[in-house]
Amino acid sequence: MIYGREVSQIAPLMHRRTGWAIVAIALLIAATVAVVIARPWLSPAATSAAGSEVIAAADLTPLTLPDDPTVLIFGDSWTYGSAATDPTLGYAYVVAQDAGWTTIVNGVRGSGYLKPGIDGPAFGERIAALDPSLDPDLIIVQGSINDRRMGAAGYRDAVRAAWDQLTAKYPDARIVVLGPAPQVLPVEPATARIDQDLSTLTAERGWWYISPIAENWITDANYLTVIDTSDIGRDHPTTAGHAYLAERLAAAMEAISAPKITAAGPGDSDLPQR
Repeated sequence: MIYGREVSQIAPLMHRRTGWAIVAIALLIAATVAVVIARPWLSPAATSAAGSEVIAAADLTPLTLPDDPTVLIFGDSWTYGSAATDPTLGYAYVVAQDAGWTTIVNGVRGSGYLKPGIDGPAFGERIAALDPSLDPDLIIVQGSINDRRMGAAGYRDAVRAAWDQLTAKYPDARIVVLGPAPQVLPVEPATARIDQDLSTLTAERGWWYISPIAENWITDANYLTVIDTSDIGRDHPTTAGHAYLAERLAAAMEAISAPKITAAGPGDSDLPQR
């Protein structure tokens, strides 16, 4: 009888605990499902802290450039051509041959949106000093890993201010942002943060963003071919690496460009169909 009373007293308690456990599990599942469905960080209609709408890549307008466009490539030491046997063998020069551009190369070693460079100031001051008469059809803003040790504070504001100057100076130019490429693997967390920040900020403006990190331009398989890890190269692209980056950039630009329409020549309509 004593044992029976103990069971009768414990059973309702166990039942209540089981009931609460079921309710708690149900609430947890519901909350998880809600987060998975919403996934606000992946939503193409996400809104930034400033309240501006983020435009999904699928909704961006393809690039349309004239034949033999003038392209300003602006960036850091990678744009300068560091570690190539000659700076003019850097990707920014080589891509002109691959893509058929007339390029204006403006690269400053060590420079970033926050960090002053070896040969010049940070991006904002450099943009302010650009010749307004350049009149480029396209501007590619590259980098930069140089900001990775500067911290996140003030970074997005510096990027926005630099881009505001760029659009004010060259209002008719299309602008594409080429994010940082990893100089070491695995990708450093600070570099990944910069890549994400630039991706978000370009989406706010409806600009195309090319991410060498997301597109796996540099991998374990090709790292030692692309990057010069010697004391001279200091983790910059080799000459072959620059050529490879130029090829990848040209392909990426072609992918986001509107297809060129070629006018039919005389007699083309009479050619046999296959």
